[in-house]
Amino acid sequence: MLARREHTRAEMTRKLSPHSESPEQVAQLLDALAARGWLSEARFAESRANALARKFGSRKIEHDLRSRGVSDELVEQAVERSLAQELDNCRVAWQKKFGVLPQDAAERGRQMRFLAGRGFSAAAVREVLKAGDTD
Repeated sequence: MLARREHTRAEMTRKLSPHSESPEQVAQLLDALAARGWLSEARFAESRANALARKFGSRKIEHDLRSRGVSDELVEQAVERSLAQELDNCRVAWQKKFGVLPQDAAERGRQMRFLAGRGFSAAAVREVLKAGDTD
């Protein structure tokens, strides 16, 4: 499982529990994997945040990492890194989906809801829709 992608400790516990005799056995195995450096939540958080940052904003990344059992400290670090690129990522997502500034309030609302649904901050959404593709 670890050869395909990074996993969190919670994911590995969920996947291995049906195949073990006791929870202590799974915990010992996961401790051994972590000691060898084969299981790392920090690597998982970084790789997952990088993969999601291409399409989603910091709020969506934060929600995804928390739902996968990543520690609060690592989530905050990943969110800080994604905030640095959020405006650019928001602009790319907007350009790919729309590419044209809204002509009326209904279209503006539709574009704003799309970007907000992708987890981009309100400030980034306003900046992208204000500037359009002139940057």
